[in-house]
Amino acid sequence: MKRSVFPSGSGDVPSARRSVPAPVWAAAAAIALLAGCRREEVTHARVPKLPQAAEESAAGGGGVPGMLLGRSGGAADVPAPPAPSGAGALRWTLPKGWAEAQAGGMRFATLKAPVSGKLDVSVVVLPGPAGGELANVNRWRGQIGLPPLDEAALASSRRTLRSRAGEVSLYDFTSEGQSRSRLVAGLLEANGNSWFVKMVGDAGPVGAARPDFIRLLETLRFEQN
Repeated sequence: MKRSVFPSGSGDVPSARRSVPAPVWAAAAAIALLAGCRREEVTHARVPKLPQAAEESAAGGGGVPGMLLGRSGGAADVPAPPAPSGAGALRWTLPKGWAEAQAGGMRFATLKAPVSGKLDVSVVVLPGPAGGELANVNRWRGQIGLPPLDEAALASSRRTLRSRAGEVSLYDFTSEGQSRSRLVAGLLEANGNSWFVKMVGDAGPVGAARPDFIRLLETLRFEQN
């Protein structure tokens, strides 16, 4: 006849356990269970995917890289495409009183108009269609707080200017509200590149500089130095 592995009268509980109160055993069991769950969680943890180095911008990032005008963060580590030179570089004639400075990053040039107030005029070039006209126009509208357009509204908002460099699609948008912003921009596709000549700022300064800006767009051309 087999004898029990436990002393008589103890049931299935070893003598060492009988000397420890039941609440202590319950707490120890809970801790052991929790530790086991944590080990299981670590064992099966998934590593999240790394973000893309640069988002497609609106030009989309392009995307037009943040594009398209450059951004801080991860996208800042992405080098700008080489600027066209020689016959591939866009030229223009500055209106009287305007000034020009070359700019790094995504900007080909920065232009200065002789007006007071908040105003920024930039020239940006990107290879290929740079995300398409609709995406770029809607990105511009978003910069001044306007909703996006569809293809039909895009066509009705477009005005075409002629220049020696080719046809320039002109857009002019003004935000709503008491403090209004305005954006006037020309888009030119030529020689496999997309050129963006944009003026943005407070509605007053942009309106004052607009006639000269339109004349500048009409002088766009490609020529050797």
